[in-house]
Amino acid sequence: MDLDPLLLSRLQFAFVVSFHAIFPVFTIGLASYIAVLHGLFYKTENPAWDRLALFWTKVFAVVFGMGVVSGIVMSFQFGTNWSNFSYATANFLGPVLSYEVVTAFFLEAAFLGVLLFGRNKVPEGVHLFAAIMVAIGTFISSFWILSANSWMQTPAGFEMIDGRFHIVSWTEAIFNPSFWYRFTHMGLASFLTGGFVVAGVSAWFLLRKRDVEANKKALSMCLWLLLILTPAQAVVGDFHGLNTLEHQPTKVAAMEGNWETSSNVPLLLFAIPDKDSQSNLFEIGIPNLASIVLTHSAEGEVPGISAVPVDEQPPVAIVFWSFRIMVGLGFLMIGVALAGLFLRRKGRVFESPLYHKVLVGMIASPFVAVLAGWIVTEAGRAPWLVYGVMSHAQGLTPSLTGGMALFTLIGYIGVYSVVFLVGVYYLSRVVRQGMLDEPQEVQGEIERAKRPFSAAHTPFDDDTDNRIEGANA
Repeated sequence: MDLDPLLLSRLQFAFVVSFHAIFPVFTIGLASYIAVLHGLFYKTENPAWDRLALFWTKVFAVVFGMGVVSGIVMSFQFGTNWSNFSYATANFLGPVLSYEVVTAFFLEAAFLGVLLFGRNKVPEGVHLFAAIMVAIGTFISSFWILSANSWMQTPAGFEMIDGRFHIVSWTEAIFNPSFWYRFTHMGLASFLTGGFVVAGVSAWFLLRKRDVEANKKALSMCLWLLLILTPAQAVVGDFHGLNTLEHQPTKVAAMEGNWETSSNVPLLLFAIPDKDSQSNLFEIGIPNLASIVLTHSAEGEVPGISAVPVDEQPPVAIVFWSFRIMVGLGFLMIGVALAGLFLRRKGRVFESPLYHKVLVGMIASPFVAVLAGWIVTEAGRAPWLVYGVMSHAQGLTPSLTGGMALFTLIGYIGVYSVVFLVGVYYLSRVVRQGMLDEPQEVQGEIERAKRPFSAAHTPFDDDTDNRIEGANA
């Protein structure tokens, strides 16, 4: 059997990026939340804010460490699997990714050390400043990454010379046509991820009557945040979709499962897209609604997938269903946030075990929604690496064989599976430990400020169970 190096390389990069993405999308939102907690403690001196800040900083330390480990190897693949792409786009992606490292990673790394290990060693104002700088650093990092990705989606400010991209306008390239929509959409997704995780964990503690007053404060904050941001994300997503319709109409056609350019297009709730027949084998839709949403008119014309040759069409079924998973989860999040408002008005938001269990169940929802959205974005761009200019096949390393790609893919799956399982296991120990009154109780090797995990103050061995029981007694 012949192994396709192009397909295997795409699967490998998709796997690595998807695995890595779940960590920064959480830490970006969580870093801002920790900065807010430190600010509230600095202003009010209420120890509840301090305990919450300490606990979530421990969680942040573990997730940040897992994100760094999973992200380092991504850059290797540019050279091993996508050398033609790296050579052609180096004039833009080289500087942009370097800016990300210099302006953001150094900023994050420097102040992260103060945040994780500076407690009771530096003045509280300095500790707060470090928390703010870490939060800002995560956003600067996402700024450059999303600028690079947006440029690949809507390339601008360049000219081609001898098969290479030469930047003629850095402003147009960095702030390309889809950048602000994508940056805002991902920024809100990060806050929603952090919000649902904090709300779910706080609800889990309330179900077990642990640190009740502090977790009530955390849950209340998150529910107000979610009440505002969940509908805001829907509005931003709509604007992002209209921008995509303007610059990547085939992607929108795949999202809607619309094969022929036409007006009065229905919004499909269910369909079985079939690329071979260039049609849907079965569909259930709401008449005219896709035209109304995309053009604000029932008579509005919606592009069709068949407008481009078959070899330039994305994998329609994957894009179609990923989009529905993302949107469906988005509406579910809005419903959960509105239910929180209803219960708050009834005075039962802290007393409803059923609602607390729902919040615990919602912890995974933003991660799934982000991955689904990421699949829509990247699979919908296919077969282009740089939209309309360079295809996946053109960007592949010429000497790469299918066997090489399969070998490294299996290696990544094996290593990442270990990282994920061990990380989740350790993170569950950190969460179960909860908020200790005095973190200095835990002493020993783990207290050395050598790595982010040291700040979790939680050993990996079985003694933790005894410590947890002691802390909860």
